[in-house]
Amino acid sequence: MHFRKYITPFLTLSALLALMSCGDNKLPIMGERDWVTKTVNGKEVVDTIYHTIPPFSFVNQNGETVTEKIVENKIYVTDFFFTTCPTICPVMKRQMTKIYNQYKGNPEFMILSHSIDPEHDTPQVLNKYAKDLGVEGNQWQFLTGEKEKIYDIGQKKYMAVVQEDSAAAGGFLHSGAFILVDKEKHVRGMYDGTTEEGTEELMKDIATLLKEYEK
Repeated sequence: MHFRKYITPFLTLSALLALMSCGDNKLPIMGERDWVTKTVNGKEVVDTIYHTIPPFSFVNQNGETVTEKIVENKIYVTDFFFTTCPTICPVMKRQMTKIYNQYKGNPEFMILSHSIDPEHDTPQVLNKYAKDLGVEGNQWQFLTGEKEKIYDIGQKKYMAVVQEDSAAAGGFLHSGAFILVDKEKHVRGMYDGTTEEGTEELMKDIATLLKEYEK
């Protein structure tokens, strides 16, 4: 079986099984899951509890506090970067700009980019960075905050490689993953944000996911 999704080293067996068990017409729900037994109409049924992104609170490029409510009733793409990154970040942001331009103005779609170097990447720095990319309005949020919280949500919830590494270029090591999240805060796909192929696949899946919510 050929997988076109970008998979990080942190994905577990259950996440891989989720990929394999999903049909072609609906995107998989990725990450750990649990099962609980409950009684419905006098019968015991097994309910699946899926991995979800928890509540969060960061600060955006405008100095405003941003919580999970900003993506309420929206799907979104997230990634991890730092503004002084000398390697993959410039490529990732060029690719993400294509996604931003493709879905610019769509009220059901957002982008959240988390800086993994909050000591340097203040809201002022992120504001200039966003403007240099041609970003306007609130649809693409550049987030900073407490390093521990950024790293925790990146590694444990978004399943992304995020860590400090003195041997790495720029002093940080992170994946080039773009992560697609649905309106219920489930991770629905991971893609290589450093390639045209990964970006094109993501844009197709954004369209597929949006259609899931059409009534």
